[in-house]
This record gives sequence, structure tokens and C-alpha cells, in this order.
Amino acid sequence: MQLENRTLVTQFLLEGLTDTEELRPLLFAIFLLVYIVAVIGNLGIVSLIVMDSRLHTPMYFFLANLSVLDTAYISNTVPQVLVHLLAPVRTMPYRACLTQIFFLHFLAPWECFLLTAMSYDRYAAICQPLQYLILMGRRTQTGLASISCLLALANALTHTILAALLKFCGPRLITHFFCDLPPLLKLSCSSTQANELALFFFSFLVALAPCTLVVISYIHVVAAVLRIHSAEGRRKAFSTCGAHITVVCIFYITSVLCYILPSSAYSGLRDRVLSVLYVVLTPMLNPIIYSMRNKEVKRALFKVLGKESAC
Repeated sequence: MQLENRTLVTQFLLEGLTDTEELRPLLFAIFLLVYIVAVIGNLGIVSLIVMDSRLHTPMYFFLANLSVLDTAYISNTVPQVLVHLLAPVRTMPYRACLTQIFFLHFLAPWECFLLTAMSYDRYAAICQPLQYLILMGRRTQTGLASISCLLALANALTHTILAALLKFCGPRLITHFFCDLPPLLKLSCSSTQANELALFFFSFLVALAPCTLVVISYIHVVAAVLRIHSAEGRRKAFSTCGAHITVVCIFYITSVLCYILPSSAYSGLRDRVLSVLYVVLTPMLNPIIYSMRNKEVKRALFKVLGKESAC
């Protein structure tokens, strides 16, 4: 009988963002606009970096990778959210749910590790300027990106395989607007101890450990900047780091709050708000925070548009 019950749940129901019919068209318009801005902004940054040889530097190599990841990351959830805002019933097949979980726990950790690599790049640029091109050579860039990818892949495979081993015997309503682990674990009729231990362990590996490395990097950066005698020099040095610190704080804090707590402490409303921040808004804000205030990117954009700028 238990083996038969395992096959009963072939698809899940998603609670979605809201049940208020009047709000659905407004939310659809907002999410569609955010998605379009995020995709155009991130792919635009990648295109500028590829086309302009002046942007072929370590910092922009990581920024291009980050932009590609953000495009894939937001595309993993928002198109499905848009469909569900218009659909009378919000369903998610079992295999599609596992697929979404895999990419969520692959792309997000990859971004965390990439943000850590970017902090090391800022450390090398400011603290070791004479050795910067040696420290951040092509081999180092490729190595950091590859290690980030492999660690993220290990995280995703672990969570997806453990989730695939769970039994779902009855309730199938996921109290979220996409398929994610904490609300999914609450529906399991089998033990989720291994899943929660994996979530807790990888929260340290994926978020807290990289965040510690980011803090250490910036302690050295701040110490180096404070030794600069020129006020303009200090301002310029801090401006190159401010955007990165802002994105790190938003992304790391919200993701850790979502995943480090046990499923018994899961709060649907809280996690939906946090998820909108790090799944939807962060990929849209990254091109703006990182690049649109950057003179080199502006110069590359004007060059593509056929307008030279003195900025």
C-alpha cells in the first residue's frame, strides 16, 4: 500500500503569489516588466563586454559570467510565475518540480561563489595593483569560474537526489510561488532529516563560508583604501566596491534566511517576500548596480550606439 501511495502524487499545486483576482493582472505586468528589464539588461552587459576589447579584463570576465547566470536564474522561475498568474489552476508536474529545484540550487550557489571570486578580484586590484594581472591571469579566472560551477553542481545534485528519494502520500499544495525545497519537505510523508541536514550543511558551504571570504577580502581592501592619501583616490576605490557589497548583502542574507532554517520553521509569506528579493529583483538590479553607473560600460555603450562620450 505504501508503494502505491508513492505514485499518487504526480503533480503539485502551487499556492502562488496571490489568490486575489484583482491583483493578478497588476502582478503579471510588474513581473513581466522586471523579467524583460533583467534579461535585456544582463544580456546587454554580456554583449558590451564581448564587443568592446577595453572590457576584456578579469573584473568584466566575472561580470559577464554573473550576467549570464542572472539571466538563467530569473528564467528558471519567472516565466512559470507569469503563466500561473493567468492560469485558474497552478499545477507543477513532479519531474518539473525536481528540475526547477535542481536549477535553483545550481545557479544560486554558482552565483554565490562567483560573487566571492569577484571580491578576490577587487582585493587583488586594490591591495596588489602591481601584481594584479599576474594574480588574476586567464588561468586563475577560468579556475575560479570552474571551481564555482563544480561546487554548485555538487550542491544541486545532492539536494535533487535526496528530494527524489522522498515519499509524497497526500497533501500536494506547495505554499510558494515556485517549487522549492523547504515547502516541499513539509509535504513529505517520509523522513526529511537527511534533506534538512544537507540544507544546513550546504548553507554554510554555499553562503556563510563564501561570505566569510568576502568579509576577509574587504577588511584588507578597506585597510588599503584608508592608506590612500588622496580623498578622490579613496572615493574612487570605494566606488568600485560599493556595488559588489550591496549585491552580496541582498543575495546572501535573503538566501541564508530562506535555507538555513529547518522546514518546521518555514513561513510561507516570509519566504515569498525574501524569494522575490533574491530570485526576481536581484537579477534585475545587478546590471544597474554593477554596470550602468560604471564609466567604462557607459563608454562602451556609447561606442556601440555610435556616440563617443567623454564620461
